[in-house]
Amino acid sequence: MNKTGVSRRTLLGGALGVAAVGGLGVNSSASPDESLGRWIRRNAVPLDSTAVDASLRDLEHLRRSVGSAQIVGLGEPVHSTAEITRLKHRILRYLVERMGFRTIAFEDDWSLCTQVNDYVQTGRGDLRALVGQMSTAWRSEEAADLFEYLRAYNATHRDKVYFAGVEYFATRQLSYDAIDRYVARHAPDRLAELRRSLEPITPDTTDMGKYVWWYWKEVDNKAPYISKAKAVYELVRALREPDDVIVHHARQIASFYEAFSLPEDEIPVYRDARAAENVRWLHRHGDEKVVYWAASAHTANAPGLRTIAPPYPDIVYPSAGSYITRWYGDRYRSLGFTFDSGTTLGPMGPIDMPPASPDWFEYQLHAAGTDLFSLDLRRPANGAVREWLNSTAKTRGYAEVGPASYMTGGSVAEWFDVLIHCRHVTAVHGY
Repeated sequence: MNKTGVSRRTLLGGALGVAAVGGLGVNSSASPDESLGRWIRRNAVPLDSTAVDASLRDLEHLRRSVGSAQIVGLGEPVHSTAEITRLKHRILRYLVERMGFRTIAFEDDWSLCTQVNDYVQTGRGDLRALVGQMSTAWRSEEAADLFEYLRAYNATHRDKVYFAGVEYFATRQLSYDAIDRYVARHAPDRLAELRRSLEPITPDTTDMGKYVWWYWKEVDNKAPYISKAKAVYELVRALREPDDVIVHHARQIASFYEAFSLPEDEIPVYRDARAAENVRWLHRHGDEKVVYWAASAHTANAPGLRTIAPPYPDIVYPSAGSYITRWYGDRYRSLGFTFDSGTTLGPMGPIDMPPASPDWFEYQLHAAGTDLFSLDLRRPANGAVREWLNSTAKTRGYAEVGPASYMTGGSVAEWFDVLIHCRHVTAVHGY
């Protein structure tokens, strides 16, 4: 069980979004095809380091890969590995410092991330306490280093970086309070009407795990909650002076109550659709370049994602990245971070992850002959290379389940524009 009190399998299914998730794979032979190996070696660009403070010179080739994209997805194959987190941090640095990206759309709860953003903007707040409230995937020294970097950058630059969560799954009381304060100040004649809907659905505890469990599993008739949440949303949206952020608070509240009224197998579908809409809202709201930091199962362009985790039913949903690709086309770039073997940090401690199976796409990346590299999948290719890129994908699934779990649906070329590969990973340093 994690801190929320919700079953780990449900989290894996996407209800709360704190589970480890995999990248992509394709059916492949045990021995890498020679022409495929040559193509990988010719196009792989070695990277110098996973250290977050390393020079960015070795990342300059990414300027061509990212091009004029307005949204870039940074997708990790499993959560809670130190090397992948640091690599994502380095590339985020490059996107911020060299390419002008100014909004970070993060795979965690919107309401909590408003507090993280306050720290990033001003330095106010206890960073360690904030990280300790985040989803289990981010409770690490490596994640804290990312937020400290963003704070340090903002402290020395006028053009600030904005940080926001794209999830609804633990919408806290602060969202409800923000709505109440705004209406009290700007539309006091509507305040009584607002409170008739807002007060009955406001969480009565700061323990959001407990509240989620109560509403999801113990409230039989959820219709009144959904109705009141939608009434709050419609009221603030219809104000004479609607505020975009206040309306978004209300949208997240409505998403929370609606999501946890759905059958369990429909929650992942609902979740990624809302995450995509929230990324799009951040792009429109800030009119800025956006980095979408999440698991590859969300950032990849995967309209038919399927996760197998015996003995549970398959989990099937269109990824957030597939919506973003549909809306933005070439203005979205999907960067997938991959590895061969190593260790991640699970809820009960370290989890060993064996080397990539021969039928996982990562297996073929041995051909690069280097432990750390970038590979642009849009480079010219034909024959066996095109077959590898376009074949049905298969790769590691949930680390907690082990090698019997895998992900499929789509192809490497469909899911990713660029791969960032690290041969071996180790677990993050947990809080």
